Amino acid sequence: MTSSSTPATTAAAPVSTVAFVGGHVVPVAADPIPGGTVVVTDGVITAVGGADTVVPDGARVVDATGSWVLPGFVESHGHLGVHEDGEGWSGNDTNEMTDPNGARFRALDGIDVEELGFRDALRGGVTTVVIKPGSGNPIGGRTVALKAWGGRTVDEQILAEAVSVKSALGENPKRVYGDRKQTPATRLGVAAVLREAFVAAQNYVARRDAAEQEGKPFDRNLTHETLAAVLAGELAWDQHCHRHDDIATAIRLAEEFGYRLVVNHGTEAHKIADVLAEKNIPVIFGPMLTSRSKVELRDRAIRNLALVAEAGVTVAITTDHPVVPIEQLVLQAQLAVREGLDPATALAALTTNPAAILGLDGRVGALAEGRDGDVVLWSGDPLDLASHVRQVFIGGREVLRPGAPGTAPEVVERWERFGRTSWSPLRGEPAALTTTGAVGETGASA
Repeated sequence: MTSSSTPATTAAAPVSTVAFVGGHVVPVAADPIPGGTVVVTDGVITAVGGADTVVPDGARVVDATGSWVLPGFVESHGHLGVHEDGEGWSGNDTNEMTDPNGARFRALDGIDVEELGFRDALRGGVTTVVIKPGSGNPIGGRTVALKAWGGRTVDEQILAEAVSVKSALGENPKRVYGDRKQTPATRLGVAAVLREAFVAAQNYVARRDAAEQEGKPFDRNLTHETLAAVLAGELAWDQHCHRHDDIATAIRLAEEFGYRLVVNHGTEAHKIADVLAEKNIPVIFGPMLTSRSKVELRDRAIRNLALVAEAGVTVAITTDHPVVPIEQLVLQAQLAVREGLDPATALAALTTNPAAILGLDGRVGALAEGRDGDVVLWSGDPLDLASHVRQVFIGGREVLRPGAPGTAPEVVERWERFGRTSWSPLRGEPAALTTTGAVGETGASA
């Protein structure tokens, strides 16, 4: 490798190639590369290296000199689009609290990709979000992993549909159904609902397999099918739990039925962190910037994350958006470092760890060959409070670009594909969108 920021070139490049040159490249899964280069072709990273890395002729070249170049962050537990920020009752589709067993419900069916939180995600360097139903039901439903921008519809932003199922222990489900004088009204009842649901799914699988062997017709059941996928290891079990005793119940149930457990929130996970480490159970920790709004948050503390990580538990950080605004994901990491979390672990908790925990690490979470070209340019170290996002690319496509001098970066809006400057242009507004080259870029436009 050389220290020069001038990239090597070769004969030709597809118009879908973009190269980031001259920046401080932080792959996360490998050592940082001062004056490094990242090449993305057809939405996939094809090269990560020093200044001598070959950049094909004709590529769009983004001069990242003075910037830190990182993979997009992964928010592993949020409610973007199903609990729309600022929309009140009308935009809240987080919990279908009409059935304690909501395994058949899917977060995907309630997501509005025009929710303001998606734009906020880009401004916070977040390019992947795992969107989950809420915690009002013992079983809330299926989650979905999306890219934070770039699709005309939510379906065009799907990264993975087969991710996990959201479940809840503790205060929330017992309050929701206890107030109605129906099961579950206690922690005993919540655990019983989960056991009964999994036993029913096991019985369903046995009947289904027998019918298939005998060549007989069989009626499908979406609730049982979802839980059968959990039992088969095809979906993770995202367990909302705060108190240490609820975490212990989550472990007990997971071992009883043999599914892959992911602790979500883990407010008191530090109290049994050694147990979690021994059993290789990861924790998606947070949100941190909240009050002690209920009893099970009594021991809430940012420093608890450091204690969990020090025990050897794989950790990720969540905002639980909109509980904490999604653009403050990195702020939580910064505060966790101040409270004792190792900086390298903090960065991993925003990138490689959440991707690995939920089976997305073949696509996102690091700058590495073969992964998606989700690249974020920062003004400096993202764990420095003074740093900010300058530019965001998802799959090699620019989705947050530099604004005019002295202004904040701007989202590349969906209306631009129609040549418009808004959905409702004022009289006299130009019919076609006029743009200038983005700041700090040279070469052909992709």
